[in-house]
Amino acid sequence: MKICIINGPNLNLTGIREPGFYGDKSFETFIPELRAEFPGTEIEYFQSNVEGEIINKLQEAGFGADGIILNAGGYTHTSVAIGDAVKAVHAPVVEVHMSNVFAREEFRQRSYISAGAAGVIAGFGLASYRLALLSLLGR
Repeated sequence: MKICIINGPNLNLTGIREPGFYGDKSFETFIPELRAEFPGTEIEYFQSNVEGEIINKLQEAGFGADGIILNAGGYTHTSVAIGDAVKAVHAPVVEVHMSNVFAREEFRQRSYISAGAAGVIAGFGLASYRLALLSLLGR
């Protein structure tokens, strides 16, 4: 099974940025651990701070991967275009947030992605990605 994890803006700073919300472990450390935990699953990882690059990756992975784990970061709350891309692809997309967005600012409680996603997982730090992966493997 092939799963593509796509991260949006500022998630390249995980482990450094606001550790109270996002923890102190980087994706450079986490992704190899996740791959080791699920050796029979091909896990591709992509991060961009650029909206169009995220859309391009969604379109590429959405017709070749078995599932997508998407944390669009701040674009979750602003990008109709990313929401449209999620709806357009064939692969199921699980929307992920490391923090509990519903316990944060009001603007973070609106998602343009959720309506097209197979599900949403929020509030479990990096474990949110593990939970999303388990949900896709169980489909």
